[in-house]
Amino acid sequence: MSGNTFGHTFTVTNFGESHGPAIGCIIDGCPPGMELSEADIQIDLDRRRPGTSRHVTQRNEPDAVQILSGVYQGKTTGTPIALLIQNTDQRSKDYGNILDTFRPGHADYAYFQKYGIRDPRGGGRSSARLTAPMVAAGAVAKKWLKETYGTEFRGCMTQVGELPIAFESWDHVPNNPFFAPVADVQALEDYMDALRKAGDSCGARIRVTASNVPVGLGEPLFDKMDADIGYAMMGINAVKGVEIGAGFASMAQRGTTHGDSLTPEGFATNNAGGVLGGITTGQDLEVSIAIKPTSSIITPRASIDSQGNPTEVVTKGRHDPCVGIRATPIAEAMLALVVMDHALRHRAQCGDVVPTLKPIAGSA
Repeated sequence: MSGNTFGHTFTVTNFGESHGPAIGCIIDGCPPGMELSEADIQIDLDRRRPGTSRHVTQRNEPDAVQILSGVYQGKTTGTPIALLIQNTDQRSKDYGNILDTFRPGHADYAYFQKYGIRDPRGGGRSSARLTAPMVAAGAVAKKWLKETYGTEFRGCMTQVGELPIAFESWDHVPNNPFFAPVADVQALEDYMDALRKAGDSCGARIRVTASNVPVGLGEPLFDKMDADIGYAMMGINAVKGVEIGAGFASMAQRGTTHGDSLTPEGFATNNAGGVLGGITTGQDLEVSIAIKPTSSIITPRASIDSQGNPTEVVTKGRHDPCVGIRATPIAEAMLALVVMDHALRHRAQCGDVVPTLKPIAGSA
């Protein structure tokens, strides 16, 4: 199966299946000399891992990462970094009833038609379980970007189902299971409890940002920064839409409003989301993603079996009623991987460029 490697200069090759013995990735292109330990990576994996609240799947995976190569005496060597995460809490018997049927909304049918064979246990390669290695790789990218440029990544949930979530403060995000930027999440708790009792699911909207991004990252034509961000975000399971900056709201804006004025003190606004002509401006990268409702629900739905006969499917097992709840650290990681890849590409081609104009502030 092709399409398992992400990036050009900082590459991440993802491997494994949801119910296989382990999952992981190989990172190639990481600069040498950076201090790196498993603890640096585990922080973000703990934010993403299942079983952390009653609102997500109760599959209890510790997601303990092992560094198998590429680090010597606590520092990266410039050689491939192999990261391994053991699967320890699989329940493959939960998927025995879908061996010969296709779950609506899942990749089952498309995979079977493409390859003629599929691993039905937890979705195999199409499972969101395979986002864990990308979060691990993203943690490595975050560390290098933070130490080199001071770049920081943050994310939060801005809507769950029909409930918009007003932004209060980033400080609230780590203090609730929704990554919500609000102090009181009781309405979200009640909404999710009712959804689970109804045997249904919902989608979500996630906002992710990067601050202190260097000016000049990205290419002017096919490898635009915003194009690669869209590519990366659409690679996350269940993502059905991506917005950069003002996004679809741009349609209702006038040119006098949408264009971000430049002043000696900095940019006046950030409708562009930190990218102009595919190249970063030094403003914050602003990205929003739309995540579809979880397809694994206990409500019976019409489908067909492998012989094309009509049947009914009930998806048993342990599933997130809203996969968006755990998507924030995944989106952060994918954004970090895009920025990291472009930072190394820029350094290789334009490292000797000395602009005659000093960069202005991202925000006036």
